[in-house]
Amino acid sequence: MPRVSSFDYWIRRSPFFQATQRAGCNRYSFANHMYQPASFGDPLEAYWKLANDVTLWDVGTERQVEITGPDALAFTNMLTPRDVSRCPVGRCRYALVTSVEGGIVNDPVLLRLADNRFWLSTSDSDLLLWAKGVAINSGLDVEIREPDVSPVQIQGPKSTGVMDALFGGRVTLAPYELVQTDLDGMSVVVSRTGWSGEVGYEIFLYDGRNGDALWQRVLAAGQPFGIAVTGPSDANRVEAGILAYRSDMDMTTNPFELGLERLVDLDTPADFIGKQALTRIRDEGVTRMLVGIQIAGEPLPLPFEARWPVTAGGASIGEVTVAVYSPRLRKNLGYAMVNISHAALGTGLDIEAPWGTATAIVAEKPFR
Repeated sequence: MPRVSSFDYWIRRSPFFQATQRAGCNRYSFANHMYQPASFGDPLEAYWKLANDVTLWDVGTERQVEITGPDALAFTNMLTPRDVSRCPVGRCRYALVTSVEGGIVNDPVLLRLADNRFWLSTSDSDLLLWAKGVAINSGLDVEIREPDVSPVQIQGPKSTGVMDALFGGRVTLAPYELVQTDLDGMSVVVSRTGWSGEVGYEIFLYDGRNGDALWQRVLAAGQPFGIAVTGPSDANRVEAGILAYRSDMDMTTNPFELGLERLVDLDTPADFIGKQALTRIRDEGVTRMLVGIQIAGEPLPLPFEARWPVTAGGASIGEVTVAVYSPRLRKNLGYAMVNISHAALGTGLDIEAPWGTATAIVAEKPFR
């Protein structure tokens, strides 16, 4: 009798989906209407593979919003408070897409492939629909689409060795640099980017029909380096001070609350969406702040599945957005959105965790 799949047919799968099943994925999450491989066994083993060696991730959920046309630069500058004109061709930038109210619609990595050709490598929100909606009445000559492009990430201190083996030493990149090239006849874009605090790369594959072929080539090149297939590591990204959309930010938060004012170019001549609101927020100041926290006690016993209330003197002052145990630092770490009056380094906080009240202090991030 044929085996019945428990996967819903209306949820999209990346070109690497079958490969992740062969690799033993036992838990999937969900982003951009797609399955995101999340776990392949022992999370501690996966963490140390990322920290010490090299890992391969299916990140096909990072869909590309491609913006082309004569007015592509002007339109992209309209979407983000970061001045895109300062990004040369062949480079990448971490950027924010903001709403009229100054909230965060998405936090993509922007890749500039040509003077008027951009990819926004998206986190989990419908940025394609947002961009198409903005374009309707923009008066600008642009084409916006989702191309047949799917990325994998190769992350960890040995990732450069894997890339050298994979491309024969012809791909050498500085951080946030990209190159358009091919691999055994497959067209790809390679960037020095990734969602970890380690050295890492992304390979963006054109034509999903080659998904399995690319996956196998990466594994073969990585075998001498001990490459392991894993999912992205929350513990590693929290250590590094990396934020996650929906977990740590969304349309109700603004860049100043997140400490991301470096991504807001209010002095640029471009009139981007949210400029008026963000100017006001900068001038008035914020009433809350996302801070790093160190939580006292034994290693956290549970995966973080819901936000935990934060109190001080019995009064509610915010909530924890993520909490993890760091094997490398041997500390419980996390982020909390708290009232600005309790955001200073060293401030004591009380957390209503699922097992009872825990104590924490506001700590500097990235964590050490």
